[in-house]
Amino acid sequence: MPDLLSARGAVLVFLVFAFTYFLSALVRAITATLSPTLSQEFALTPGHLGLLAGGYFFGFALTQLPLGNWLDRHGPKRVVLAFLGLAVLGCVAFALADSFAGLLAARVLTGMGLSACLMAPLTGFRRWFAPTTQLRANSWMLMTGSLGMVAATLPVQWLMPVMGWRGLFWSLAVLLLLSMAVIFGAVPRWRTEPHPHTDNEPVERGYGLVWRNAYFRTMVPVGFVNYGGMVAVQTLWAGPWMVKVAGYTPGEAAGGLFAINLSMLTAFWLWGVVTPRLSHRGLRPEVLIGWGLPSSLLVIAAIVLLGDRAGWPVWALFCVSSTFVALSQPAVALALPPQAAGRALSAYNLVIFAGVFLLQWGIGLAIDALSVFGWDEATRYRGAVALFGLCCLAAYAAFWRGWRRIERDRAATLDA
Repeated sequence: MPDLLSARGAVLVFLVFAFTYFLSALVRAITATLSPTLSQEFALTPGHLGLLAGGYFFGFALTQLPLGNWLDRHGPKRVVLAFLGLAVLGCVAFALADSFAGLLAARVLTGMGLSACLMAPLTGFRRWFAPTTQLRANSWMLMTGSLGMVAATLPVQWLMPVMGWRGLFWSLAVLLLLSMAVIFGAVPRWRTEPHPHTDNEPVERGYGLVWRNAYFRTMVPVGFVNYGGMVAVQTLWAGPWMVKVAGYTPGEAAGGLFAINLSMLTAFWLWGVVTPRLSHRGLRPEVLIGWGLPSSLLVIAAIVLLGDRAGWPVWALFCVSSTFVALSQPAVALALPPQAAGRALSAYNLVIFAGVFLLQWGIGLAIDALSVFGWDEATRYRGAVALFGLCCLAAYAAFWRGWRRIERDRAATLDA
C-alpha cells in the first residue's frame, strides 16, 4: 500500500494524536470529579448534572456527519486543527461561566471542538497503517483516553485547592493550543487525489453506503446503548453513585474514579496486545463481542442487587467487561472502503455519542422521576441503573440477531 507510513513515522503520528486524545478524554471526564463542586456552587439537580455532562456529547453528535465528509475530503490534519480552535474557545468559556446556561453552552462548544480527536487519527490509520496495526492502534488510542480519564480524577482533585476549577480550564485551553502546534508540525499531508492502484473503484458520496451496510447496522444497537452507556458511567454516573449510594466522600469517590479509569487503561492496553493475535486466529470482533459482552450484563445486575455495597471495584468490573464493544469501532471502518473511512467512523461515532448524551441525561432524569414512588435517593439510583441494564440487554439481543444473520450469510458464501 503506497500510503503506509514507516515504523518511525507511524509511531510519531500515533504519539502526536494520542497526546491530543489524552486532553480530549481529560476534558470529557472532568465533570465527574467536579460534580460535587459544581452542584454546590450552581445548585444543580441530578437532571442538571446529567444534562451538563451530556452537553459535551451533544456537541460531539452535532458535528459527526459533516466531520466524516470533511475528513475524507481534507484529511485528519486540517480538520482536527480547525476543530481544536473551537475546543480552546469552549474551555475559555467554561472558565468564565457564571450560570448553568453558560456552563452548558461552553460544554457543547467544547464537545464540538474535541469531536475530531479520535475520528481524525482513526481515519488516518485506515490509510497509513496495516489492518492488524489499526486494531492495535485503536485499542491503544482508547488506552490513552483512559489515561486522560485517570488524570481527570485524583490529579484534578489534588489541583482543585491550588488552581480552582476555573484555573483548570484555563490550563486546559493552553495545553490544547500546544497540541495544535505539535499536530501542525508532525502529521503528514493528506493525499486528496485518487491513487491509480488502490482507489480505482468509485466510491459513493454521502452516507448512503454506510447506513445500508449490514455490518454497520448490526453494530448500531450495542454502539448506542452498551458503548454509550459504558462511557456515560465512566465519565459521570459512577462518581455520584459512589457518593449518594455507597457513602463515599468526594475525595474517596475521586479515588474510586481513578481506580476505575486505571482499570480501563489496563484493559485497553491488553486489547492492543492481544487483538492482532486474535485476528490472526480468525476471531473477528463481532465474535468477541457476541461471547464477551454478556459478562457486563451480569455485572450491572449485580450492581443493582448490591446497592450500597457496590463500590468502585464493581463499577470497574462493569466498565472493563464492557470494553468488548470497543472492538466494533475499527471493525466498522474495515468493513467499508478506505475512501469512506471518515464517514464510516464518524457515523458510528455519532451513534455512540448520541447514546452517551441520551443515557447520561436519561439516567439523571430517571433518578429525579422515580421520586414519584416516594423512594429515597439511593433507591432511585438503583432503579435508574436497573432501567439502564434492561436497555443494555435489549440492545445486545438486537445485536445478536444481526450477528447470527451475518454468520449465516458468511457460511452460505463459503459453501457457494
